[in-house]
Amino acid sequence: MKGQWRTILASLHLRKALVVTVFLFGLLGIALHAARTQDQSEVAITAGATGVVSSAQNPVQIALLHWYAANLTAQFPAGASPYGVAFDGASIWVADNGSNKITKLRASDGLSLGVFPVGTNPIAVAFDGAHVWVANINSNNVTKLRASDGAVLGTFSVGTQPAALAFDGANIWVANNGSNNVTKLRAIDGMKLGTFPVGTNAAGVVFDGTSIWVANNGSATVTKLGSNGAILGTFAVGSQPAGIAFDGTNIWVANFGSNNVTKLLASNGSKLGTFPAGMGPSGIAFDGANIWVTDFNGATVTKLQASNGAILGTFAVGTLPAAVAFDGANIWVSNFGGTTISKL
Repeated sequence: MKGQWRTILASLHLRKALVVTVFLFGLLGIALHAARTQDQSEVAITAGATGVVSSAQNPVQIALLHWYAANLTAQFPAGASPYGVAFDGASIWVADNGSNKITKLRASDGLSLGVFPVGTNPIAVAFDGAHVWVANINSNNVTKLRASDGAVLGTFSVGTQPAALAFDGANIWVANNGSNNVTKLRAIDGMKLGTFPVGTNAAGVVFDGTSIWVANNGSATVTKLGSNGAILGTFAVGSQPAGIAFDGTNIWVANFGSNNVTKLLASNGSKLGTFPAGMGPSGIAFDGANIWVTDFNGATVTKLQASNGAILGTFAVGTLPAAVAFDGANIWVSNFGGTTISKL
């Protein structure tokens, strides 16, 4: 039976087609919105202001010490159906689910630095410090590319319908949606080090510095694994968990089916809260102080304060926003229903 995440993805493609059809017949209005910004020391969103927050600090300092308001500076072409997104320290990599390619953009200005072939229907991207890894959901493999020039260094078989990736400092962990397990690959050469069972329809994966966490889209749980793949715990979250992120202390889970996010204490999995987060939360990322969640059915991204889950703002992006990444200063959102990626 096809995995639930693949079914969701197929429905997203259908929804995209319907959106495009409506647009062609002139029945879809394009919403224009004012850029939002604020001084970096404020918590409240100041609407209608202009300008881009800047800082002389390096990206690591920014990610750890500061947070920034959203300011929609631009949208950049990123393939036919942009999905997974990752930052490599200088560039943004976007998996184009519709054309079996990955696009590299310069983070500073969105300039395209190249488009490179990968496997079938790429859906997730991860960076290991020197290489970019791409999960190809419909060819049951991952592609390894050299980040400097996009050269393909290898293609490695994993489980069925790989849907998400995480790097633990030495290995790549692949969440296999169709086979309900994760594959561990040695990053240096792609050697398979093990395959470990998790919940139903693994859809997201993240490393917390010690353990691996997997969002099980079909069983409304997350699984915590040790470095050896041993199950350390299974914890209930919301309906159809998809994206998953770590904030340094806690695990955040975007629950696509229940329109909220769950916050868990990483040390023991205890639930610290459940917070509303738009319509169809899908991708999720941490910026050093805040959690950003894509609202797939709302064409927006929601910003939550990591300390208490309070909503700090909701910002318009493109159609069917899927994944989100932080580059140390800006938020990038892939618009699966269009052909662009938004920079905030």
